[in-house]
Amino acid sequence: MAETRDDTPTSLGEFGRIGRFLRPLAAGFPGARSLSDDAALIDCAPGEVLVVTTDTLVAGVHFIGDEGPADIAAKALRVNLSDLAGMGARPVCYTLNLALPKMVDDGWLAAFCDGLAADQAAFDIHLAGGDSVATPGPVTITVTAFGAVKPAEALHRDGARAGDDLWVSGTIGDGLLGLEAARAHGFGDAAAYLIGRYRRPEPRVALGRVLAGVARAALDVSDGLISDAGHMAAASGLAIGIDCPAVPFSGAASDILADEPGRLPDLLTGGDDYELLFAAPPGERAAVEAAGRRTDTRVSRIGRLVAGEVGAVTACDADGSALEFARPGYRHG
Repeated sequence: MAETRDDTPTSLGEFGRIGRFLRPLAAGFPGARSLSDDAALIDCAPGEVLVVTTDTLVAGVHFIGDEGPADIAAKALRVNLSDLAGMGARPVCYTLNLALPKMVDDGWLAAFCDGLAADQAAFDIHLAGGDSVATPGPVTITVTAFGAVKPAEALHRDGARAGDDLWVSGTIGDGLLGLEAARAHGFGDAAAYLIGRYRRPEPRVALGRVLAGVARAALDVSDGLISDAGHMAAASGLAIGIDCPAVPFSGAASDILADEPGRLPDLLTGGDDYELLFAAPPGERAAVEAAGRRTDTRVSRIGRLVAGEVGAVTACDADGSALEFARPGYRHG
């Protein structure tokens, strides 16, 4: 764990903060060596390779900033775990980089680390190291997660074939609605559920691992269903057709759509879903459904991979008419 290069935003100082808040998060990972070195040792089981992913979250950009520290910690870790799930990898460890304003005190950091500890236990992952600096800017958190998978079992977005079924886990649209609820305090009794889905997405790690040998291609839905379907289609050299009535929505989202059917394109492009989108041959339908049951995860067949304009995604409503989208999903930068 590297020493900060500026005044730390805590009364404990850098090493006091490591000892009290961060070292316990590394206790279950021998390669972290109790955060006593400037680097960690990461090993894999025989026949496995490392899978590495990283995401940076900035207050006011990737989260509102008024969330509790445990919620912020959960999202920072879970969006990375979702990337590992999209590769079919098991979580191994992660590093944590924090850029914190001086107004962030020890109580905030303690609650943040408590949130990490809870998710570490839930997803069997441990801290391996990281860095910490003070910043005059907003809270900025970078997590780099390491997973492991056998090369032949790794899922990629470019393996789909024409005729494959398109599947998605869980439900779509709750992340966008949760963001709206958190900002505007709307949606009545459904607000708490939707905000929870936005702040604490559920990475489908178990499902991703079970899909090895069943799915041909996969990725997580972070930028929006339409956008990420386009990523799979482009990587696989195909087009995708989506049957909108087959897209799964939660009860809360379904109620909102019943009142405002014109919001369907928003929910299909809003992002922050962190579900798994994957392609599998029609002959594997029973296996996909069994994977869903085994991991207690809803799986829905929502479309097909087809020959056509590479990267094109057509989403048709119940009457067969194609929806129009102002944008396919979240754009970075």
